[in-house]
Amino acid sequence: MQRQPFSIAMIGECMIELQERSDGAISMTFGGDTFNTAAYMARLGEDVGPFVSYVSAIGDDPYSDAMAKFWRDQGVADDLVLRRPGKRPGLYIIKLEPSGERHFFYWRSDAAVRECFECAGSDDLLAALGKFSAIYLSGISLAVLKPASRERLIARLGALAANGTAIHFDCNYRPLLWENRETTKALYEKLFAVSSTVLLTVEELEVVGTDLAGAPAYFANYPKAEVVVKDGAKPCTLIVGGKVSQVAAVTVDKVVDTTAAGDSFSAAYILGRTLGIAPEDAAKRAHVTAAAVVGHRGAIIPHDATPKVFSAGELAAALPSPV
Repeated sequence: MQRQPFSIAMIGECMIELQERSDGAISMTFGGDTFNTAAYMARLGEDVGPFVSYVSAIGDDPYSDAMAKFWRDQGVADDLVLRRPGKRPGLYIIKLEPSGERHFFYWRSDAAVRECFECAGSDDLLAALGKFSAIYLSGISLAVLKPASRERLIARLGALAANGTAIHFDCNYRPLLWENRETTKALYEKLFAVSSTVLLTVEELEVVGTDLAGAPAYFANYPKAEVVVKDGAKPCTLIVGGKVSQVAAVTVDKVVDTTAAGDSFSAAYILGRTLGIAPEDAAKRAHVTAAAVVGHRGAIIPHDATPKVFSAGELAAALPSPV
């Protein structure tokens, strides 16, 4: 398959998002970690045309139809999304604290995505991943899949990485989704071995048995991976080619909602590095993006509130021309 100059497939689950407002009313939209990253990456690079596709499975119900339209409206292609008759997307409610921190409550046990890579159409879906120059997924992408789907996906990613596809992995650990920590660690390390970029938080280092001080030695076992350790409002730590550096976050006067802060950071960082921008500079631009996101409610902030952290010239160097 011939690849575009830069095209990326985002693998994961998008869900119906319900948010409790201060007046007690409930508003509905759509969100999910890898979709949030897809939406922000498409938005950050929109000046030069479409290059982001979402890979998932949804149902044949009206909410699935509305979800797919929402993706397209955000500049994310839905042509690699399986439609599973009789299935439904998952659902979650966000409850916000006054500090802007959020709590998630999920309903997803029979969501369409769980058998995404072992159901009808999955062979073609896995094959189609070969046309992309990059693949992005998260720990949640793996956690929501049944074991057979996980193994088929990981095997395909290994083959793609060996053929030059860049694999970008954000650990995004949610303990309630996993059978046990041992399973999580084993699968994470399979991804580390084939990844070009690994993003995780300071807390998530504990899942693989290390901490920030020990991270450089731990990730020396995965020399191909560029590692970004996020730490909320504190500086992020970069481990690139054995070199360790830190990049300060942007000060935010008022945090409204931290939903998708890390997802938007990942979008800007990966896009920046793809454009050839140095790791520290890419991290600075990622912090600017995340700072804008936490100043608004919801996962996907208003379009005009998203900072343009990449110039048209930088984008044109790596992304496809407008269509």
